[in-house]
Amino acid sequence: MDDGVKPTECLSSAKEPSASSWRPVHPCSWSKSQATIPSVSCRVPPFPDGLVPKPVIDVLVIGAGVAGLQAALAAASPSCRVLLVNKERGKSSSSAYAQGGIAVALGTRADRDAHYADTLKAGRGLCDPRAVRMLVDEGPRRVRELVHLGARFDREGRGFARAHEGAHSRRRILRARGDQIGAELTRTLGRATAHHASIRIRADLCAVDLLITNGRCAGVWAIDRAGRRVILHARAVILATGGLGQVYLRTTNPAVATGDGLAMAYRAGAVIQDIEFVQFHPTALALPGAPSFLLSEAMRGEGAILRNRDGQAFMARYDRRRELAPRDVVALAIRDEMVRTGSDHVWLDITARPRNWIRERFPLIARTCARYGLDIATDPIPVAPAAHFAIGGVRTDVSGMTSLIGLYAVGEVACTGVHGANRLASNSLLEGLVFGVRAGRAAARHAAASRGHRSRHDLCESPAFGQDMGDIGDIRDRIRRLMWNDAGLVRTSDSLTRALKQLDRWRWIQATTPRDRAGTEVKNLHLVATLIARAALRREGSLGTHVRADFPTKGLGWRTHYTMARGDERASPADTLAGAG
Repeated sequence: MDDGVKPTECLSSAKEPSASSWRPVHPCSWSKSQATIPSVSCRVPPFPDGLVPKPVIDVLVIGAGVAGLQAALAAASPSCRVLLVNKERGKSSSSAYAQGGIAVALGTRADRDAHYADTLKAGRGLCDPRAVRMLVDEGPRRVRELVHLGARFDREGRGFARAHEGAHSRRRILRARGDQIGAELTRTLGRATAHHASIRIRADLCAVDLLITNGRCAGVWAIDRAGRRVILHARAVILATGGLGQVYLRTTNPAVATGDGLAMAYRAGAVIQDIEFVQFHPTALALPGAPSFLLSEAMRGEGAILRNRDGQAFMARYDRRRELAPRDVVALAIRDEMVRTGSDHVWLDITARPRNWIRERFPLIARTCARYGLDIATDPIPVAPAAHFAIGGVRTDVSGMTSLIGLYAVGEVACTGVHGANRLASNSLLEGLVFGVRAGRAAARHAAASRGHRSRHDLCESPAFGQDMGDIGDIRDRIRRLMWNDAGLVRTSDSLTRALKQLDRWRWIQATTPRDRAGTEVKNLHLVATLIARAALRREGSLGTHVRADFPTKGLGWRTHYTMARGDERASPADTLAGAG
């Protein structure tokens, strides 16, 4: 198969998806006080006579975590060729780092109903019930398919081992190799994609921007490791680029999680929703010189206790569920306890468990902590919250379709409404599996309907490469510190306004077209930071993962979903029947 670098035609107008629920996107018109982001073109040179030749790629998938791999497999067939591109080779996605497990109700209808209810409750009344129902009802089939592909889940007796995590009413978390579920799923799906005859993989491309033709997504342009521009035209594009944790100083996310898909979609005119909701994991390693390594929620599910600097268990003062409260509750409780005691961490204590059991149940955590001089069988672990998961993202329907024809999104980069205002622990991998299949199939159908279409190519010359951004590392670090201090776990009007003013001073970043991956990531981080801060300033209330110290209650209109598009910021009523969690 061709590498997918030849120019191809744009998407077909035949059998267009309905866009009745999407409002028009207007030119960028933010005022300076709102952190102006200038309009940035993402263009390539026109083709002769304005016509684009026959396409090479049917479906282009950007990102190789669980959602991207699953989408590629679902889209691929003898009649649908898929190109899967990724910034790095190997286990670089957030999926590969997942520890706790995958939440799935493999039993009766009552089990699925309980999973449904737990998800709605954790989401604080903002979940889309239809999306949640699909998640819990289709999840068991997707997990069984993984087993058929060779996934090896931990077992107890004749069945799967099931763990317990915060805000789950029963034990339903499947795990692999103790605390390495992400690595097992990416291994299984990665092997399947590598051996699929209709899937081609390129792991050396950093996607820069989407190609838009006649208001439709027609591919992307990217940069390879040598800094060369690569143009990829496709009938359908699926964003599966993962999260945005690197916008914060402390994050459990890998270095590749720079919000690329979100930034590309926004610049192209796609609608962004609920981006103010960023989940902070309660327990990340808090040691000087060590990364913010995640300490799985499953540890608390297996009896680990949170203690303050004086060794006192404190969660009972904040929630009757104690260590098994939802993540937003636990993270805020830890933050408040740190402030109250004047400490920069609390302790996660699992020393009551036998040493051999700990090493078998949490081998990766035990090995990682040992590198930094901690024996978790005898030493409490210093932990503090860290940015972990983007609840909001590119707005999609339950088939992954965005507001741009031909563009789909799935996984953490997408916002289906399935997580509401706070994600239930271990639902993220299930989301990638369930909606990965839906997005892959929808994109393949769109690609099939688009064959044979010819369209005027209305794009102009691309911006020149190589504008000087100065010290990239310094700018990246300053953005992350700013967001951690002023738009982090707890926000105020003053802190968010201060963040936006500083981000506005850096708005020149958006007018550049960097020559390499480092510059591209900084540009994306700056844009994502601005979107988060603006959305957080607008929501004058505290709900789920969005905490405003100056608005401690939910506030008026709390069931509203805030959406953004270039120059068109608006609110839409939440279509939800779930009660407030």
